Amino acid sequence: MKQSIRYLTSPEGTRIAWSSMGSGVTLVKAANWLSHLEYDLESPIWQHWTRFFGSHFHFIRYDERGCGMTGGDPRGLSLPNWLGDLESVVDAAGLDEPFALMGISQGAAACLAYAVKYPHRVSKLLLYGGYARGAYERDNPEAARMYRAIVDIARGGWNDQNPVFRQVFTARFIPDATDAQVQWFNELAGTTTTAEAAGALLEARAHINVTDLLPQVTVPTLVLHSRQDGVVPLEEGRLLAANIPGARFVELESRNHVLLESEPAWARFREETLQFLGGEATDRLAALTDRERMIVQRLVAGCTNAEIAASLFISDKTVRNTLTRIFGKLGVRSRTQAMALLRDGGVLDR
Repeated sequence: MKQSIRYLTSPEGTRIAWSSMGSGVTLVKAANWLSHLEYDLESPIWQHWTRFFGSHFHFIRYDERGCGMTGGDPRGLSLPNWLGDLESVVDAAGLDEPFALMGISQGAAACLAYAVKYPHRVSKLLLYGGYARGAYERDNPEAARMYRAIVDIARGGWNDQNPVFRQVFTARFIPDATDAQVQWFNELAGTTTTAEAAGALLEARAHINVTDLLPQVTVPTLVLHSRQDGVVPLEEGRLLAANIPGARFVELESRNHVLLESEPAWARFREETLQFLGGEATDRLAALTDRERMIVQRLVAGCTNAEIAASLFISDKTVRNTLTRIFGKLGVRSRTQAMALLRDGGVLDR
């Protein structure tokens, strides 16, 4: 997938790397932990995210201060500067019409600040795995102590050739990852930022508190959160949704902070995102095999399990088992939901 990478200079002199790709509805993603504009196109952790958004939207993103192609300088890590960087990217992109804004994890704070400051410029707000309160702001002393220990580990062992220190972060972000995915994330951690910047970034995030902004959000908002997220507790996602007027909340069945391509929660995330933002639903069947596509075509046509089995020369049990697998990939729980989803999206007409 092709992208265009450019640099801009923020008002106070920080160089920011940003990129754009795709076409259609404009979606701007605020920077989040451990990104790299180039490597994200190749990684087994972020590739499917970038491919999905780049295929459905005019997708704009950037590497934050201290990370990726922006560089490892950890100075100026504060909400005013994070907001300023987002403002600079939007201005550099020359966006004249209202656009959708997405905040993943700590990127939610900058998005909330931007949406409150510029409600006329934001059409919709999408928050995934986000939070309004950093680890030191959640009235949980034990969790705060654990977080301080993680910051110390980052500062002391981030650059070590032995990845055991960086493994602490990988295990929290993607506990269900394969060995290859774990290895890639460990390598990304060492490549995209320094020990000094990693410690500063983590420390700055812990002090975030934008709860006062939540009632001021006036744009349509969708909040998605993994039920067993080990990085940002589910309660933080619920807090966002409960305090943003009219926000819709979706719990995803996952333990991963970064959703992996193979898990059903990723399919559910895609569907919810497309329905909310209005992008082209071109990849609803991307995760299905040819045989699974044949079965859902007959499902939408109104065939019973027995009729599907007879037409494909397979057993009823095979149809039942395959439909269960299909429902998981589509992020639905029943035959009725699957039929409605596929019919409404028109994805079987191609």
